[in-house]
Amino acid sequence: MSPSSSTVLDPALHHVLDAYRTCEFVTLGRDGTPLAWPTAVARRDDGTLLLTTSLAFAQKALNVRRDGRVALLFSDPTGSGLDPAPQVFVSGRAECPDTIMTGPCGAEEYWRRLFERQPHSRSYLTRPMRPVMSWYYLRLLITVEPEQVITRPPLEELAQRPVSAPATGTGTLPGAAALGRAPTAVLAARDASGAPLLARTRPQPTPAGYLVEVPADCPVVRGPASILVHRHDERLNHMYNALVRGDLRPTDAGWLLVPSTVVEPMGSGNAVDALRVLRRTSRATDRYLERRGLRRPKVQWDRFRDLARSASDSERS
Repeated sequence: MSPSSSTVLDPALHHVLDAYRTCEFVTLGRDGTPLAWPTAVARRDDGTLLLTTSLAFAQKALNVRRDGRVALLFSDPTGSGLDPAPQVFVSGRAECPDTIMTGPCGAEEYWRRLFERQPHSRSYLTRPMRPVMSWYYLRLLITVEPEQVITRPPLEELAQRPVSAPATGTGTLPGAAALGRAPTAVLAARDASGAPLLARTRPQPTPAGYLVEVPADCPVVRGPASILVHRHDERLNHMYNALVRGDLRPTDAGWLLVPSTVVEPMGSGNAVDALRVLRRTSRATDRYLERRGLRRPKVQWDRFRDLARSASDSERS
């Protein structure tokens, strides 16, 4: 499949976008660094895309309010059932009102699909879990208006390309352990206008950094960039994600990301990390509210439970 481009969401791609369980979503940080993270998306009938973020991870929302240029890449087809699964890049503008959603109103299809595709999330609604998981349901809605859509070859074609053996002395590179856990990762960079770009690639470690192959339809330029590695199973469980931040530079061998820092927001996934994350997310939620002089609102548990029950009934039918 050769790359093709359009300016709106082609109806022929609707079933592809709907089938993907997650996508990579990139916003621009305060210093201009493209920051990408995996997220769930719901396509709306009006052609926009809906994402949400909890108050505990509100940086995406804050970035959007400062600079609405964003991009999404549908590139990990795990659990989608698509065969083949073309990659889809979407760039556009996003908006995120400072309205805290305590229930599913306005995002019913998003939540219904999430409860259906991620069965273990229904357990967060049980009474014993509510005190520690209320932060998860306090959300901000992000709406993306697509401006350009590009289709790329399926991930399998990229994963099957041969790569050279890692050079000696690369094990101490920031992010070496995280990137070594996956055959591919997602580069987040910028174009000449400063807008964010995304491309799935195979980072090749060298003593100086990570060589990344960039598709012809992704006109990256030198500057701050990052590499996202993430994974999940077919039921959106056993998630892991890490972001390697650095500087993207042109070299004789190709584009090179010189890494500086690694961010692992969820840790390794073990019990100790899980407890640490719960404490951190609760504190982050309180900080978001305190800075706005707000009390923590009450979650509409009954409405979420009704949607979760509907998803469970649909699964059994």
